[in-house]
Parts: sequence; structure tokens; C-alpha cells
Amino acid sequence: MSRRQVLSLLPAAGLLAAVPSPSYAAAGVDHARLLANTVAMFAGTPEVNARPEVAAKLAAILNTARQRLTAMDKAADGELFAGLSLGTDDANLRLAFQYLYEIALATRTPGGGLNEDAAAQRRVIDGLRWLHERYYGDQSKGYYGNWFNWEIGISIQVSRTLALLADRVRAERPELTATYIASMDAYLRNGKDGDVDLDSRFHTGANLADITANRILQGALTGDDARVGKAITDLATVFATVDPYNLQHGVTDGYYRDGSFIQHDSVAYTGSYGRSLLTRVVQTLKTLEGAGSAGVPDLPGVVYRWVNDGFAPLIFEGWLMEIVKGRAVSRTGTGYADVGVIVEAIADLADHVTAADALALKKYVKFLPAADTAAFASPVSIARYAAIRADAAIPAADLNAPERCVAFNAMDRTVHRRPGYAFALARSSDRISKYEYMSGENLMPWFQGDGAHYLYLAGEDQREAFGVDYYTAVSPYRLAGVTAPVEDRRTVPELYGRLWYENPGHPLNFTSSSESQNTYVYFPRAENAFSGGATLGAYGVAGMVQSDDAAYTAEQAGILPDDFVAYQNARATKSWFLLDDEIVVLAANISGQGGRAAVTTVDSRIAAPGDAVAFTGQGWTGTPWQAGDTTPPRWLRYANGTRRTAIGYAFLTRQPVAAGLETVTRSRRVVRTSNPDTNITKNVFTASVTHPATGGVTALAYALVPNATEARLHGYANGPLTVLANDRHVQAIKHKTLGLVAANVFTDEPRHAERLLIDGPASVIVRSGKRTVVALSDPTMKRDRVTVVLAGAPLRLDTADEGVTVRRVPGGTLIQASTRHAHGRSFTATLR
Repeated sequence: MSRRQVLSLLPAAGLLAAVPSPSYAAAGVDHARLLANTVAMFAGTPEVNARPEVAAKLAAILNTARQRLTAMDKAADGELFAGLSLGTDDANLRLAFQYLYEIALATRTPGGGLNEDAAAQRRVIDGLRWLHERYYGDQSKGYYGNWFNWEIGISIQVSRTLALLADRVRAERPELTATYIASMDAYLRNGKDGDVDLDSRFHTGANLADITANRILQGALTGDDARVGKAITDLATVFATVDPYNLQHGVTDGYYRDGSFIQHDSVAYTGSYGRSLLTRVVQTLKTLEGAGSAGVPDLPGVVYRWVNDGFAPLIFEGWLMEIVKGRAVSRTGTGYADVGVIVEAIADLADHVTAADALALKKYVKFLPAADTAAFASPVSIARYAAIRADAAIPAADLNAPERCVAFNAMDRTVHRRPGYAFALARSSDRISKYEYMSGENLMPWFQGDGAHYLYLAGEDQREAFGVDYYTAVSPYRLAGVTAPVEDRRTVPELYGRLWYENPGHPLNFTSSSESQNTYVYFPRAENAFSGGATLGAYGVAGMVQSDDAAYTAEQAGILPDDFVAYQNARATKSWFLLDDEIVVLAANISGQGGRAAVTTVDSRIAAPGDAVAFTGQGWTGTPWQAGDTTPPRWLRYANGTRRTAIGYAFLTRQPVAAGLETVTRSRRVVRTSNPDTNITKNVFTASVTHPATGGVTALAYALVPNATEARLHGYANGPLTVLANDRHVQAIKHKTLGLVAANVFTDEPRHAERLLIDGPASVIVRSGKRTVVALSDPTMKRDRVTVVLAGAPLRLDTADEGVTVRRVPGGTLIQASTRHAHGRSFTATLR
């Protein structure tokens, strides 16, 4: 796309459209409009700032600026702000620029106590000059620490500050803008000739959106049409749906057809980098508003699909699920605060999309719990959000159907939703990382992609059930759903005395931001190909073969340095069957490997120490089961009377289970080095099964039953569920009431599951009734076709997805789907 083509797609409507343009507009792009839009977006307008809903934001802007000015007054020699030492800490340097921005913002905020305060503006300009002369301008001394601060973080603060104070800088320090832009270009060392390089692994996804947003402002400040146009063209690439079979510039980062979002090549990251990308793209749409001719808003329509297909399934009662947050799961911010950022973007996006999409977004804004607008970046967004919430003509409505099953197979994640609960599952493969560790964040992540699940119950304050305190209180070896070897592992700082493994002299060149660091330390991929599943309407099946990670495999091959430490994983073959009242879990071929035992955690839950927590159970003979019993339970029930929530565990085969409560006190710093050293105390419930090193307990079958009563759990004794198969070749169940049979086949030979014959690795669901509906997928993403034979009376094709063929064969009906380049997508056929 050319610059003019992109601009022509941007609508001219919205609250910012009335912002006046200063008289120094340049030819081509309306640079003055870009700057005016930016100032109005972050500082507000007189009309917006007069609204009572915005008062708290204005007060916060003013209070922050006054704190920063006071810190400037108290700064010691070598400091710009008191207590912020400079010269060796790149994070502190970024903070110094951020503090200057916060002062500048207050001086451009209409209605604020520092609005157009010339003295404060001059202090900011002097601060910029001082930082450049001493700590930023010398390229030979800069670029220590995290590359992100030098290429993106600092440039965000500088570019916005210069935009806020454009008139003052032009009048009093006209050389300052060009000086800073030259330095910012020079720090784009992962770019090309001081500009974006679309072939760089650093200039993708959310990072690319940040860089281009900065460069649009820089071009507006200098009247540089070419810079603005190039930045817009580069930005346009993030709107493209990633086709894994036709990668552009080799980039896997971005949004996929099934709603998945990936950053860092292989990390499932909707909840952190994806959230940042959403924010930055919507802000850029607002910045560009009115800078070109109005037209059809195709690009905002793409962003609407991100929200509908990518974000909405991952938000449960205003909480953003843990499975897509990477290392951010260890931060003290909450899933509710994460959604607040998304809600601001959604409220703004509603002014840019079609009328139908805008109404759907506004309904969703009203459906979600009220957001904390203090965290909103823009006063204009606060006013817009408040107007939507107050509009009685807009009904509240979820973007999700009440019953929904979403297979994010492109990022090895599954979400299953029902009224009353949501189930989220994290998998991994040779395509998707097992976890993400970086910069001292998420210190003990080892099993987070090994089938870890999160069962969210309706009406619960999720801060009391999940978030940072879940990872703090629950052992990393006992995350709900995982099978882990019995061993003790050490964190990266414990292993190497720093936040990464350093060995630049090795052929793999291990430095803090090298590709080898990513591959073997920060976010190693698994070694298995089978990870995926199929959906049939609101039902689903998922499967995974648990494996070692890339680091252990490379260590065994002698590729890694002698002092590099890698850990062998346990083995397991697992399936999850996602139904209405339960999630059925089958596990087989379980082994700790290397002479070790392993433990499968059925579930782990946390509660406040004062909560009325209890669990009950029953053995297979009908006698009560309690903690310490060595006989297998038929069912267990965990209940939190204080929160009025409960989960049941119905065991479908006899298996030894250990279950109990313990009080755990730990510091939040155990999961992230920069967390406050704050102790939290939680009651932790764990139900688990031990697999001895000598073997003997190699398979499990149980159902997670959200909101279960004891009466419902009794019903599983002679209920509709049947385990049809559970071994390393095939895992399958039947639900008689639903008329549903579902199976995963893991090995190459054809396998039977009741009346199904499946020709190799596949996920299949069949539901029978007036019509027979079949859904299938290739979880390996490597097969050209998947074939299923449905035994019985021949059936005729009613409807089918493109790529599906149906024909009669002796003894039944053959359904075949062309799965080549489908990337795990489900194919459906309806038969009669």
C-alpha cells in the first residue's frame, strides 16, 4: 500500500476531528493535523476535559507532573530526577525521559493547573538537552542493557514530548528536534540505515507498531512526507493475516486466521504484546484521523476482527486469561487491569468501524464490568467510554456466544466457554514455545505449556483464584493439569548468576538478545508435532504429546556449551474433551524418564486463608473418602463456601489420588525479580497422581466438573460418559446423552474408536441425531489429508466445508478432508 492508499482508508469522524490545525501544515500529509491529533489524544481538549468523568484523570496528570518537578528540584549531581541514577541503567534512562513526558503532558492539558506553563515547558526542554548531552547522544556509550529501551522505549517518550512541545521547541530550541531524530535513527541498530527493516526479527508485530508510530510523529515534527509515508506503509504490514505457508519477510509474528496472535516467533502472546499492538494501532488510527481523505474503513475492520476473534474469547467476566500472557503472568498487575487497556481501545475503535460493528463493540463495552478509567491513556477515551456506558439505548451484549469452543491451534491454545465457567488450556509443540522467561520475569515457567489449565468460575473474583498469587503460592511442578518429573530445577539467575546465559565466544553466540538465547533460554519450543484439536459447534477435543524442549534435545546432541544446563521432561500423551457439564481428561504413556517418578496434577486451587474451604469425596465402594486415604476415590469435590464456588473431580477409572490443603506463604519475588518483596499467604488445594519410576500408573481418566454438587458427582457412576480408548495410540470417549463420540489418534496406523476408523494422526468429533455431523482436523499440521470411515448404514452428504469429500464404502461412509496448509483448522461435514 502507498501512503495515500492507507490514508484514504482512515475515517475522518470522531471526537478528534474538530481539533484545529495550526498554520504550519506542510504539503502532502497534513503534519499539523497529526500533531494536533496526538496532543488531543493524550492531553484532551477543552470540551472533553470539562466533563466530570475526566476530572480524576486530569488530577492524576497534574499530580504526577508536580511529583516529577519536585524530583527535579531535589536531584543530586549527575541526576535529572532525585534517586534516578544514570549512566549504567537503561531502564532508569527511559524513566527519565518518561518523567519529562509526564511534565510536558501536564503543560498541554486544558483545564489542568500547569496548562501552558512556560517555565515547566522550558524545564522539560532543558532536561531533554541535558540528557542528550550527557547520557544519550554519544552513540559509543549508549545501547547497553535491553535493546527495546534504545530502539523503542526511549523514542516513544521523546517523540511524544517533542510533539507536545512542538511550538515551544521550534521557538526556543529549533535544533533540538533534528538532533534527537538523528540520534533515534542511529539507535535503530536492528533496522536498516536508521529506519525500519521488515526483515529484522526485532521489527515485527507490536514492536513494529511502536517504531512506526514514533516515526510518524517524527515526520510530522519535521514536515518529512517520506518518513511519514514509509512509516505508514511499514505499519500496514501488521494488518495482514499471517499465512504460515507464505510468510512475508519470514515473520511469524502477528494475527492468524483462527484469531491466534504470536510474538517473538513462537510465543502465544495476545494478552501482552497483542494487547500492546491493539492499543498502538488504534492510537495510530486516531493520530492519522483527518490527515487524508475519508474512505471505507477497511483497516479498522481488520482490527474489529482481532477483537471479535482474538480477544473476546480470552476475556471471562472482565478477566484476561493467563494462557496468552507469556512472562507477564508473573507481574503484579491483574487480568482486570489488562482488560481495561483493551476496553479503552475498543471504545475508541467504535468510532472507526462500520455502524454494525460499532454497535457490537459498544454493546460489548457495556457488557464487560466497569473498567478503571484511571488507567486509560487518553482523556478523550474516558469521555467516549463514559458516554457509551451511560447510553440507555445501547444494550449490553457479549461478543461471545454463551456456549463457545475456540481452538487457537496456531498458538497451541484452547478456550471452552459455558454459562458458569470458562476453561483455558495451554499446549506446546515444535511450532509454539513451552513458556516464556526473560529479564528476570517468570522465573519458574517450565511446565506452563505442558497442558496447564485454568478453570475460571462465574461470579468469582479471579484475583483470589489466579494471577501472580497463583504462580507464587502453587509449586511450579504442581500447576493444574501438568505432568512433571519429580526433581528440583534452578532458575536462570540461580544457574548463571545473571538474567541470561552469557557465552559470546561459543559458536552459538549467547548474548542477552541473541537468537540462541531465544531458542534455548527465553522461549524454547517443544519437540512434538502433535498439538491441536477439532471443534464441532460449541464442543471440542484437543490433544498433545508431551516432549522435551529444544534446549534438552540440543544438549543431548552436544550442540550446547558444557556449562549450559537443560532439563529432561516427563512423557505423556494427553487429550481433553470439552463438553457441557464437564471437561474429560485422558492421559496415557506417562513416564518420568531417566529413572524418575512423575506427578500429574489433576487440579490446584488457591484461596484466602480465611475462606471456608473444604473438600469431600467418595470411594469406589461408596464409603467417604478423605485426605490421607490410600484407596482410589470415585469422586472428589473442592468447595469454597466463602465464594460459593465448587469444582468436582469424577474419576472414570480407578487411580490412586493424593489430595489435601496446605497453607503456603511466599514472596511474590520468587516468580519475578523486580516484584515487591511482598509475602502472600494462601490455602492451596492440590489433587494429584504419582507415577512411580518403576511404572504401574501409566494412564489416567477423569472429568473436571465446574460448579459440581455432590449429587451430580454421584451420577457419574452410571452416567453417560464412557472411555473408549486410552493409550499412546488413541484416546477416545463417548457421551451417550449428547450422542457424541470424540477421539485423538496419535500414531500413523489406522485406529478404531467405537464405529470410527481414523487413518492416522487426527482429532475427530462425531455427533449423531437427526443429522450426523463430523468435524476433523490435523493436529500435526503436516498431513495432506485426513480420512475417517463411519461404520454403519451409508449416509449421504448434506453440507460440507470446502475441501471435504464424502462417499460410500463397504460397511459405511468415508469422510476425507484436504488438510494440506490448513494449519490445524477443523473441517466439518453434515450427513443424513
